[in-house]
Formats: sequence, C-alpha cells, structure tokens
Amino acid sequence: MDARKQIGLQGEKEAASFLRQRGYKIIDHRVRILNGDIDIIALDNRTVVFVEVRSRTSTKHGHPVETIDLRKKRRIISLANAYIKQHRMKNCSYRIDVVTVLFVKSESHRKTWWLWRAKNQPIIEHFQNAFESNA
Repeated sequence: MDARKQIGLQGEKEAASFLRQRGYKIIDHRVRILNGDIDIIALDNRTVVFVEVRSRTSTKHGHPVETIDLRKKRRIISLANAYIKQHRMKNCSYRIDVVTVLFVKSESHRKTWWLWRAKNQPIIEHFQNAFESNA
C-alpha cells in the first residue's frame, strides 16, 4: 500500500476515534456508493452526519480543508443524497462535516500551529456543517 493511502486510512481511523470521544456513534465507514466513497457516517444525537476526512503530513500546500473544492463538495453532496435515498432516510435530518487530520513530524512545524497537541498526536479539527447541501 502506498504512503498516501496509508495516511488516508490512518486519518480516517483517528477521525472516527475523535468523533466517538465526542459522543458520536459511528454507523459506517468507507461506504462505497455511486462509484465514490463516504469516509464516515455517524449519528450526532438524531442527526445523520456524513464526514469527509482530509489527512495530510504538512500544510506546505495549504490547510487540509482547503483541498475541498466546489467539484468535491458537489460529489460529497451527491453521495450523501444517494445514501439517504438508498437507506430510505428522507425524513432524517443530516449534515455534512469535515474532519482534518494533520500528522506533523517535526517539532519545529508543531510550534507553528495554535492547535498544538501532545507529542506524536495528530492535530485534528472538526468543522460541523462544513458546507450547505445546495452547493
């Protein structure tokens, strides 16, 4: 498995753990639908949450959340709508969140982040309702 894929899988694992610690119930992960993937599907009380996870090892090319362009937003919305239709969840409230996971290797890079965490722990940020479903 290539390094990029490993970082993505580890990021999804860290994101799921992060969400569980905050009271979310993970319903499913890595769901394949419409030739695409939904990273995590969770419940936040009675709201179904579709979570896009973005994992990186640096911010050299910007913050991980900045990698979600309009085309990707539309794709995520399409996948979420297909999942809702397939599972007959039209009466459920839902939202789309983004969780970013930054695996920082050097101590000097860590000090530049205001969200610094304990040594060897990724920096995780959670953006609830990251974008509207009419994007």
